[in-house]
Amino acid sequence: MKRALLAGAALAVAWPALALAQQVSPPPTEYEQGPQGRLQRGQVLNNEPGQRTQPAKAAPVNTDGLKPGELYIEADQLSRDDKNGITTAEGHVEVRYQDKTLRADKLVYKEPPPPPEGQPRPPRDKDAPAQGVIRAYGHIQIIHDDGQVEYADQMTLDDKMQAAVALGFSTRIKEVKTNQEAKISGDTAVRRSEDLQELNRAIFTECEICVGDKPKSPTWSVSADRIVEDKVHHIIYYRHARIHVLGVPVLYLPFFWHADPSAERESGLLAPRIGVNSRRGFSYDQPYLWVISPSADLTISPQINTNVNPFLNLHYRQRFNEGDLDVRAGYTYEKDLEGSGTRFGEATSRSYILASGDYHLDDKWLVGFTAERASDPLINDKYDIGRFYGVARGPYVTDDHRLISQAYAVRQDDDSYSSIAAISIQGLRPGDNNRTFPLVAPIVESQYEHPDDVLGGRLSFTGSAVSLTRDQSPDNQAARLPGLDSARVSADVDWRRIFTSESGLRVEPFINARLDGYDIRDILTGASALPTATAATPVTTASKTEARAVGVVGADISYPLYRRWGDDKTVVLEPLAQVAISPKAQQVVIGKDPTTGKPIYLDEDSVAFEFDETTLFQADKFPGYDLYEDGTRLNVGGRGSILWDDGRQASLLVGRSFRAEPNTVFNPGSGLNNRASDWIVAVDARPSAHYSFFARTRLDGETFEVHRLEAGANFNETWGTGYVRYLKDDQGLNGTPIKNVDLGADFNIPGTKHWGISTYGNRDLIQQAWVIRDVGVFYKDECVRVDVFYRHEDVIIGRLGSSDQLSIRLTLATLGAPFYGR
Repeated sequence: MKRALLAGAALAVAWPALALAQQVSPPPTEYEQGPQGRLQRGQVLNNEPGQRTQPAKAAPVNTDGLKPGELYIEADQLSRDDKNGITTAEGHVEVRYQDKTLRADKLVYKEPPPPPEGQPRPPRDKDAPAQGVIRAYGHIQIIHDDGQVEYADQMTLDDKMQAAVALGFSTRIKEVKTNQEAKISGDTAVRRSEDLQELNRAIFTECEICVGDKPKSPTWSVSADRIVEDKVHHIIYYRHARIHVLGVPVLYLPFFWHADPSAERESGLLAPRIGVNSRRGFSYDQPYLWVISPSADLTISPQINTNVNPFLNLHYRQRFNEGDLDVRAGYTYEKDLEGSGTRFGEATSRSYILASGDYHLDDKWLVGFTAERASDPLINDKYDIGRFYGVARGPYVTDDHRLISQAYAVRQDDDSYSSIAAISIQGLRPGDNNRTFPLVAPIVESQYEHPDDVLGGRLSFTGSAVSLTRDQSPDNQAARLPGLDSARVSADVDWRRIFTSESGLRVEPFINARLDGYDIRDILTGASALPTATAATPVTTASKTEARAVGVVGADISYPLYRRWGDDKTVVLEPLAQVAISPKAQQVVIGKDPTTGKPIYLDEDSVAFEFDETTLFQADKFPGYDLYEDGTRLNVGGRGSILWDDGRQASLLVGRSFRAEPNTVFNPGSGLNNRASDWIVAVDARPSAHYSFFARTRLDGETFEVHRLEAGANFNETWGTGYVRYLKDDQGLNGTPIKNVDLGADFNIPGTKHWGISTYGNRDLIQQAWVIRDVGVFYKDECVRVDVFYRHEDVIIGRLGSSDQLSIRLTLATLGAPFYGR
């Protein structure tokens, strides 16, 4: 048996002279030949009878432990015919040569002819042409150093294991991204070199073809009269190809090719998108990836529609040594669309561009840009372009139906960070007027943290500057009044230190001071500032320049208490408090409310503000610079957590803020105007590895009425995965209430292994209407996923009303793209 070969026969040959190769252990012994040259177990073959083996000289070794040009054979039985130069190995044969391993039931090696008498045999180089012939029989395996395995019933190959002819051939190719294995098999195979292999009457599939010891029909496969695997260009070619799904031929192609699964990327077709839409009719989107060079590629995606003209999408990517470029663009020539697909207006060019790029000047400096523009406000909604809004292509990101173009430079090292940028925004929402959006140029941010302790604490400096320029005021747009222009420069210093007592009490005192300078122009005054102003109203404006100093002194205090509860859990109780004292801040006033007479404060950077557990313990709760929280305040809370040893956990945070005097600078709906703020409550729980829950709410300080609530749950079980989210807010960003629910899930159908149902929905609970909803059926296994889903959108944006869509998505592993979800 092969296990006995550790003390059995072994043959090590240095081609082509069959000279002895040195084994690591045990040292070689003197040999004797038996009848017909059969070797006795425990002996080593040498091509010079009667000579004692000498240790080989030191030489470089490869990963097999063999010297260059050496081959190692082991088997149950080895025999040598010196006269004809034939070596035969039988029983559990294993051959190793240049990081390849061949296994077979039987092997016959025919040596190359000897050199003319009197002439020495030339040394064998690893790149020299093959000279001998190997014939292998039964249960053949060739294992390559990259893990690829080839199988055959019979094989004839050269003594370098490169060129070969095989019967009953098959191989597995590992896909580099998904780590799956593709399978190729054929009646016969011809390997003309290590880089080119041809199979006849062959089949290719990514699917499993066995269940236990039983064969299984693959979910999909490609059969062909001839398959050629080109390892240099990483392409697999087919002649007279037939694509089978569930064993049924569905498509015939006289010629067909795709990327080798082992390739990082190659030119070819990607997964298509197929659907029926009430706006565009039948729609077919077929991407093609063109690999231009190792560092650049272009994806061409024509979208063919039956109701409207085709839409061409392009995506160009290029990677440089010190940067990269990414450009998406699209174009069509068409009329405008309604929700039902009715076209109206004049046909015109409609396009978009979403581009970004960056370049590292050195290890500290990065410069870059983004360019985002669209000819139509709803071009993404009409043509389902995807990944259009809210994508971080640069340091600044906008929200839904807004595009941003920016140029920026960033410098960062261990102690400091600086950036400068210029920003332009395009609004695509109904009612958006781009003349009212400011041009932000420049916006400068800089931060430096002293590397050493100062008075035992951390000292940091921050600088900031911004200039905003508007063509038109966003208020009373019909009057087309001049827009407010402003410029600000700020300098900030912050010091913090941590004290921790032996009992665990933690006190972190802090001091912050800031200087602001403002230059404000085109402040509307007189009749032009009234809501009743018209385009004929005389416009009067004012300007102002002012400086102010703001600051805060305070301390964060916490006292975590730990206790072991039972044998499997830990309980943590942590009282939290923050004391902050600030002198009265000089807010920047740009006018008075004509109805109430209250001052109107400059607020360019604190509009999006939410009082929750993330801002409860911030000394200045305003996220920007223009508004500043002053006075004496005490922020208090308590947090309790239970941590199980197996990973389960639950936590609860309750807190609120108290002030010495009411603060009218905060928005009335913020929950921070009175001396005692609203209550903040946040809960998180993970009762098992498959479920998690969260809830965060703001309750009225007196009535405990819910002013804001966000809650959700996630599950991940063998029978399905999904989530649900609920949001209620008395006052959204635009001042109107919000109440909606968002949910989605994939459920596996009981009794089946591969079938499931997918659902998604978003419902506006104030309007009592679904914003979007879809339901679908999917089939998935290890090599394919097919989704068929119906979607209905109730969103009505301008003349682009509700729509219905039926889509089919087919993804074959290694052909086109890996699996992806909606």
